[in-house]
Amino acid sequence: MSLRSLCVFCGSSVGTAPGHREAARLLGRLMGEAGVSLVFGGGHVGMMGVLADAALQAGGRVVGVIPEHLMRVEMPQRDLSELIVVDSMHTRKRRMFDMAQAFCILPGGLGTLDETFEILTWKQLRLHGKPVVLANLDGYWTPWLKLIDAVIEGGFAHREVARLFTVVETVEEVLPSVEAELSEPALGRSQLF
Repeated sequence: MSLRSLCVFCGSSVGTAPGHREAARLLGRLMGEAGVSLVFGGGHVGMMGVLADAALQAGGRVVGVIPEHLMRVEMPQRDLSELIVVDSMHTRKRRMFDMAQAFCILPGGLGTLDETFEILTWKQLRLHGKPVVLANLDGYWTPWLKLIDAVIEGGFAHREVARLFTVVETVEEVLPSVEAELSEPALGRSQLF
C-alpha cells in the first residue's frame, strides 16, 4: 500500500529549538514532493504553520481541520487545499483520524500530547492499525518515552504498548518508516497483544 495521506500532530508554537522549525519545514517539503497529503490542525501558527506552508510551496495537498472556537486564536492557514471547520476538539481529532492513513508526531505541547495519547489508546484498543511515527528530534520526546517505560514498569500497561508506535530520529525517516509499516500484512499490524 502506498502512503497517500499523513496526519501530523505538532505544536501551535515553534518552541525554543530552531532545528524543530526547520524539521517541520523539511517534512512539509518532503510530503509535498512525494505527493503525500498533509492532514493537520489547520492553524497558521507555530510548527503547524511552518509545516503547512512548506507542503503547499512544494505543491502538496494540505487539509486543515479546525474547531470553530479556535478560528480567531490559531488563525486558520490561508490557501489550503481544504479547510474543514468543526464544532469541537473531539470532532477535529476524529475527522483527522478518518482522513489519514498514518500519523506523525513532531515536537509540541499539551495539545500534541493529547492527540498522541488518544491515537495510541485507540490503537491499543484495536480500533485501528494505522502506523504512528514519533519523530524524536534532538531527543525532544525522550522524557515521554521514559514515562511510557515507567507506566509499563509500574504494571499499568503491557510491554507490547511500545509496539504501538515507531521512533525515528529525523524527519527524513518518517515517510520511509510509514511506507515500510504499510507494506506489512494488515494482520501483523493489528495483532499487538
